[in-house]
Amino acid sequence: MPIASVGVEEVDRAHVRLAELVAALSLGIDLGFGQPMEHVLRQCLIALRVAERRGLNDAERAVVYYTALLVGVGCHTDAHEQAKWFGDDFALKALKYEYKMPSMSGAIANLKLIGSMETPLSRFRILLELAIGGYRDLNRMIEHHARMARMLGQQLGLPEPVLAGLESSYEQWDGKGWPGKLSGEQVPLASRISHMAEVTEVAHRVGGVAAAQRLARERRGGEFDPTLCDLIASDGHLLLSGLDAADSWAAVIDAEPAVAVVLSGERFDAALAAIANFIDLKSPYFLGHSTSVADLVAEGARQHRLPAHEVRALRRAGLVHGFGRLGVSNAILDKRGALGAGETERVRLQPYLTERMLRQSKALAPLAATAVQHRERLDGSGYPRGLSGAAISPSARLLGAADAYQAMREPRAHRPALTAEQAAVELRAEVRAGRLDGEAVEAVLAAAGHRVPRRREGPAGLTAREVEVLQLAARGLSNKQIAGSLVISPKTVSNHLEHIYAKIDVPNRAGAALFAVQHGLLPEEQLVSAATPVPSA
Repeated sequence: MPIASVGVEEVDRAHVRLAELVAALSLGIDLGFGQPMEHVLRQCLIALRVAERRGLNDAERAVVYYTALLVGVGCHTDAHEQAKWFGDDFALKALKYEYKMPSMSGAIANLKLIGSMETPLSRFRILLELAIGGYRDLNRMIEHHARMARMLGQQLGLPEPVLAGLESSYEQWDGKGWPGKLSGEQVPLASRISHMAEVTEVAHRVGGVAAAQRLARERRGGEFDPTLCDLIASDGHLLLSGLDAADSWAAVIDAEPAVAVVLSGERFDAALAAIANFIDLKSPYFLGHSTSVADLVAEGARQHRLPAHEVRALRRAGLVHGFGRLGVSNAILDKRGALGAGETERVRLQPYLTERMLRQSKALAPLAATAVQHRERLDGSGYPRGLSGAAISPSARLLGAADAYQAMREPRAHRPALTAEQAAVELRAEVRAGRLDGEAVEAVLAAAGHRVPRRREGPAGLTAREVEVLQLAARGLSNKQIAGSLVISPKTVSNHLEHIYAKIDVPNRAGAALFAVQHGLLPEEQLVSAATPVPSA
């Protein structure tokens, strides 16, 4: 069936604000820290209020803005190692809000997590491996997170002051942070504000203004800049007011200081690719997955001779389709054995989380509409919503086929990579089982370099699909019945019939039926079933 895009014109026309893209990414980062979505958005609002209270100008507040939104973005890049040592990367990262780091209580909490999801023997091996040399990796882990955040900021084209803020985001006022090279006023102000706002948001959400003020007093002059702590202590009710009632997304997007950074065309594509590659770092089993799927689905769209703007929209949907993976622990993504029921349900949330991250942006929402359906299947066995048949958009069918093929070609924790031929066999088996769209699969396989069955052109230039529609229409089926049989929409059937009638120069179904008979397009058994019953002798 012809592949049609969903909402591509809006995306092609849109000038996407970098703030929207970074804010969308922050929603996934929240989940990786075991926090509810919009934690980072609220911490950004707190940081901006503190910055304004400090009298920072627009340019300085813009540095605080992007530093606050991206401060934790590097923390998922070694989630595979976090899960390897501590069992669950989400549980490990959540500790930063429960304990002062570094501290004895925090260190004890970390030790309790080491190998916590393993058997006693496996836990002993992990402890031994950690004692021999793994501790060096752990000591450098947080420093690595800051460097990776700077790297993404650089790829997004953010200015040097923001990059410096990100690189120093784990330094502390007392010099006991990471990497521990800076202290006091040496730590960029954006880093000091963002770090305090991050922890303050959690304290306020859990315990209110009093808890946030208590935190400021306890960590004043140690982890946090004392002048910033004094602001929370004296003006906490003002700085933290209305956070729960506000629409965090709209408030953050509207609060972007200075001139908004706008992305369009190649800059938009480059930013999406940078974030997609960054998210794929979460697991070694997904390295390069998103860009490979994007390239494959774009080439598949070209196989259908779709317009350039539709190809571009599908490629962008391919880049974002895995964003929701940030919300799945590596204890699940990298598990070598079979998943339990709860783990399976978490995996099935991934497309929904992608949609949830992107849908609040008018420019990104059309991509979300395609990406959220890429794991749906024609027979209703997919997820997250169990859609079937025509409810699954043609674009999503093509994206789903591309994602399935690319996943088969990559190793996973529980299986090796399939060869190209094995993947093609598996993909076509999904078509025969009624789960994947046949034309979408053949387009993807052709894009991947496989030989595909040649589509024979019918008489009068009819395509293979038009012949199928003609055969069913000749038998007297309604547009709705044809749509159900071919798993396409009634509107698509109507378009096909319009093209058919024009090509064969007939005005109605009867003329089309006669054409089908004359050109041998109806098998004998169909002719008999469609004819008037013959009286028995």
